[in-house]
Amino acid sequence: MRGDDAHHLARVLRAEPGQRYEICDEQSVWLAEIVETGPTRIIFRTLERLNPEPLPVRITIYAALVKFDRFEWMIEKAAELGVERIVPFEAARSEKGLFEAATKRTERWRRVAREAGRQSRRVQPPEILTALKFPAAVAAESPLRYFLEEETAPPLVRVIPAARAPSDAVAVLVGPEGGWTATERESAATRWSAVSLAPTILRAETAAIAAAAILMNAWMPAPIQ
Repeated sequence: MRGDDAHHLARVLRAEPGQRYEICDEQSVWLAEIVETGPTRIIFRTLERLNPEPLPVRITIYAALVKFDRFEWMIEKAAELGVERIVPFEAARSEKGLFEAATKRTERWRRVAREAGRQSRRVQPPEILTALKFPAAVAAESPLRYFLEEETAPPLVRVIPAARAPSDAVAVLVGPEGGWTATERESAATRWSAVSLAPTILRAETAAIAAAAILMNAWMPAPIQ
């Protein structure tokens, strides 16, 4: 291990030879023991390969851009929950300037996703795509597509299909602060199923995480008796 991760482990956590950690190369997870520490690198010996639980469903969140501190919080929590992909997009009521600034933030968002994924024992972090305009986001393809609606719409839990499998892919379209415009709502309704989450109005980042948690829980297999 080299770079910032090695420095943090050696200097901040004061790791020493003989200590054991779970390490991941975004392909596999291993139980490993430190053999040698230095100022710029740490050498591990792998002891055994671990088998984290596979994710029960593939979730993509199409998230309207909001203030970046809240957007980063959403990325972090989505990574913890097991979301596969996050696609930022500009909605009509997204704040001015966020779309142009999002390109410069993409690498930082990917780093946030990697760090949160590691903490949650994910083999691979969620993919963070480059920001889109609304027409491209609403045209996205997915077998199951839901857009979150603050007006009258059936609860998400009531429209989830009865037959579910780990190979299923679900997309969720999350609006901005201030909600959808009438034009956006009409456009989304032609291809996406409108769903609601609560009788109250949720912040955009809260809605994204609530939807991800409901979907992940719905697809989780029943425990073996």
